[in-house]
Amino acid sequence: MKGMLELIVGDPQADRAVPPTGLTARLTVFVAGVMAFLAVFALAISLTTGRQAAIWADELAQSATLRLPADPEMADDLLLSAVEVLETTPGVARVRVLSSDEQQALLEPWFGPDLPLDSLPVPQLVEVVADDDGYDIDGLRARLTAQVPGAVLDDHTAWREPLVAAASRVRLIGWAVIVLIGATIAAMITLAAQASLAANQQVIRVLRLVGAKDVYIARAFVRRYTLRAGLGAIVGTVIGVAGVQLLPSDDQVGSILMGVGFDGAAWLWPILIPLLSAVVAFLATRAAAFRTLKEMT
Repeated sequence: MKGMLELIVGDPQADRAVPPTGLTARLTVFVAGVMAFLAVFALAISLTTGRQAAIWADELAQSATLRLPADPEMADDLLLSAVEVLETTPGVARVRVLSSDEQQALLEPWFGPDLPLDSLPVPQLVEVVADDDGYDIDGLRARLTAQVPGAVLDDHTAWREPLVAAASRVRLIGWAVIVLIGATIAAMITLAAQASLAANQQVIRVLRLVGAKDVYIARAFVRRYTLRAGLGAIVGTVIGVAGVQLLPSDDQVGSILMGVGFDGAAWLWPILIPLLSAVVAFLATRAAAFRTLKEMT
């Protein structure tokens, strides 16, 4: 607690070695704010991608599609046999036969709105939804093969696995971006602290002549640049969160950015951005200050 109080309050004498204004001060606040702003969006996209991928994967895992042969003469018999097999299969919670309008809506993006389903041999689709325990997919396929010739059961594995893999890559990229943002803040703080120390060599020499230790002098730099980075990160985080809130929501269909944002406990992440920025600035400034002061000896 005492160390935290000293970091916030500081020492007026030691603070003279650190310019309170100027290019380095403005640059530190600005870069920390920009990096925090970008970190908010990187976090939002990464977390949203993971959340949506999990939802879609669960939905695909619980559902399957049965495609019946497009045989007008046997269509009704095949459908009755298929429904009977599905309804008597343990683990199948719901069976729903898609209507002509639903099938036309599925085909419309490919063939246009005027597709004449009545005059075309379009396979009949049946939606199969599993319960929490699921069903034996291989056993169900065997029963369908025996009782419903030509029926094809698609359990969406071909869709689910690439979706999960793509979401994992997007999350990985998001966290990599956040790490790069932290490295950028550290590099910027290091350069700014070194420039400030070099510009105040005379003041530092005077402080040493009156008995000031390097720890005492470095503390002033650490305090000033940590607070600057923290302040900039707070401003950048607030603007970033406001920007995320302005993105299209889930009900605004048609946007590739719909639903991007934070949900539940995920709101803790943007709150931690200023704290993490201050920690990075503290460590970077401390290392730069002691290294530069040692070189001035």
